[in-house]
Amino acid sequence: MKKTYINGVGCISTQKTFDTVFLEEAVVNHDQNVLAIVPPVYKDYISPAASRRMAKGVKNGIVASALAMKDANVEKVDAIITGTGLGCIEDSEKFLKSILDNNEEFLTPTSFIQSTHNTVGAQIALLQQCKGYNFTYVNGAVSFESALLDAKMQIEEDEAQSVLIGGVDENGDYTTALFKLSGRIKEDNKAPYDVLTSTTSGAVYGEGASFFVLENERKDHTYAEVLDIAIVNTLAENEIEAEIKSFLKSNNLEISDIDALVLGFDGNVAFENYYRNLAENAFSETPVLYYKHLSGEYDTASAFALWMAAKILKTQEIPEIIKVNSVEKPVYKTILLYNQLNGKNHSFTLITK
Repeated sequence: MKKTYINGVGCISTQKTFDTVFLEEAVVNHDQNVLAIVPPVYKDYISPAASRRMAKGVKNGIVASALAMKDANVEKVDAIITGTGLGCIEDSEKFLKSILDNNEEFLTPTSFIQSTHNTVGAQIALLQQCKGYNFTYVNGAVSFESALLDAKMQIEEDEAQSVLIGGVDENGDYTTALFKLSGRIKEDNKAPYDVLTSTTSGAVYGEGASFFVLENERKDHTYAEVLDIAIVNTLAENEIEAEIKSFLKSNNLEISDIDALVLGFDGNVAFENYYRNLAENAFSETPVLYYKHLSGEYDTASAFALWMAAKILKTQEIPEIIKVNSVEKPVYKTILLYNQLNGKNHSFTLITK
């Protein structure tokens, strides 16, 4: 079976994650409960005429995918696989609003056409003239992991040699307001919004697009090898450690073999014990890292985590801003990522240098 290597990465997020080395310009925002994207110069990648009609998520996806392809030195890929939780939610909102404003008459279909979840993958394929396998996964908080798993299987089975995968989500004003009402986002005017020391429910929200070029051969600029991905729908807090141990065992690894653990702390006090128990017990001797204070919580935030982990393996450095504890290792070889959303959709991703 062929191995799967990450050969290129591109990330547009709520931090400046392009045109920099690695998070040296990152800032933690304690004042906002919804973080906005740091936009790239779109006209460098998309013609202004086309850009005007595109939703934010589509533009970010196109730029992130272009950055990943450039990073991997590839012009063409065999397949494009995206994961998204809410798809192009802004266009969905626009269309629904125009239905109400116009009494269901005289509607322009543009927003409706562009509101589907697979718009991002389709636009990237059109720009690249890629006529291969093109698939979008909409599986809540494991949308990106589903795309990663599919890509890994494509490469292992020799169905594809290079696959572009990514996770994209955007914030829409109306949806954000609903998330605040339902308690999914922290209440307004309750700053500071600290992710690690939070005592309130709800998360600090964000948006972003992270893309990766996966290939079946190792190159000079390879970031990491994707060893394994596992997705479990429901787990109790006391079952996580056993689940991780059996996941590692299936890859002939033990907890002591993990050089860094990346956890999805998002500030929602009701579900932080899933992470805290691991950090304080089984992995107390391991460097523990977090990322949602930088990226915000969204369905495909775990793609940002994979971008971060791949960068750590390549640079062999861990920025202070993402450390949960002060444990350090002389060399970083194997990293485990664990994420869940509100106690469901648990995902485990294992990558190695």
